[in-house]
Amino acid sequence: MRRIIVGALQLFFLVVFLLASALTFHTWRTWDWSYDDVPLPDVSASSDPAVIARGEYLVYGPSHCVECHARSFEEFQKVVNNEKVPLQGGTRFEAPPLGVIYSKNLTPDKETGIGRYTDGQIARMMRYNVRPDGRASVAPMMPFHNMSDEDMVAIISFLRAQPPVRNQVPENEWTVPGKIIRSISSTFKPRDAAIVKPPKVAPEEKPTRERGEYLARYVANCVGCHTPLHDTTFEPIGPDFSGGEEFEPMPLPGVDMQTWFRTPNITPLKGGALMKFPDRATFVARFKVGGRQHPGTPMPWEAYAKMSADDIGAVYEFLRSLPASDGATGEVTFKKTD
Repeated sequence: MRRIIVGALQLFFLVVFLLASALTFHTWRTWDWSYDDVPLPDVSASSDPAVIARGEYLVYGPSHCVECHARSFEEFQKVVNNEKVPLQGGTRFEAPPLGVIYSKNLTPDKETGIGRYTDGQIARMMRYNVRPDGRASVAPMMPFHNMSDEDMVAIISFLRAQPPVRNQVPENEWTVPGKIIRSISSTFKPRDAAIVKPPKVAPEEKPTRERGEYLARYVANCVGCHTPLHDTTFEPIGPDFSGGEEFEPMPLPGVDMQTWFRTPNITPLKGGALMKFPDRATFVARFKVGGRQHPGTPMPWEAYAKMSADDIGAVYEFLRSLPASDGATGEVTFKKTD
């Protein structure tokens, strides 16, 4: 009997060893895999002032690029104060269990920014989540894959027109668990070409449901924060826009770092956040005022306040058209004690 137990234990540990070895080998081979075969979108930056102005609106407004691509949280305080700062990158984001992520330099510096890359390489990163060097990016948190060609050209054109800022940003620091997650989670792979179906032209800037869905899903990323995600793989685990995703506070002056945020349900559920606004006008008014009622909230109020009334109204019309989904309806702040 003792011999059988010993043999069973040996077999068990052998299986565990083989599985661990297979996972280690798979991670080593694939966590930083090259996807350079993903095609480059056929887009080219424009020097047309109207196109560049449109790009500036998108970058500092609905797409809120500055929320991540400022130099630091200290400099981001200027954004909170409604000052414009360059998109030179460098903000350090602690992202357990993945590691440390640094936002990249989006100015056209030829050594440290996007001046090193072609328009197609920039567009591929935005649309397919593939960096210019062929590796997968952490950019899937911004769902630009179905942003229109027109808007993508506008953004790239504006980024090209900025003054270059020399700022060498550190490489991301991946933990061992982070490398494993990158090797197995679809979140950190190139986007499936089957879902990349961008329109040539964006829906007209009017307060319509169609325009609102385009903004909420592919430009302003309402869906990214207001949808619950798996803590490890960052894949959706609940209905779109149903809320419940938890965020630590931004480390700004005077912020209580123990006060975390839980995104609210923004479907038309009774008791949900959206239903606090009886009509489009009150929704637009709140966003145009901007301002952070809760210090440290990751909600980009300053950027959204720069959106046109028609664009904000379009988001409202889209959200009101959704089916009500069960989800987070409680307080948006809570104390994190662990």
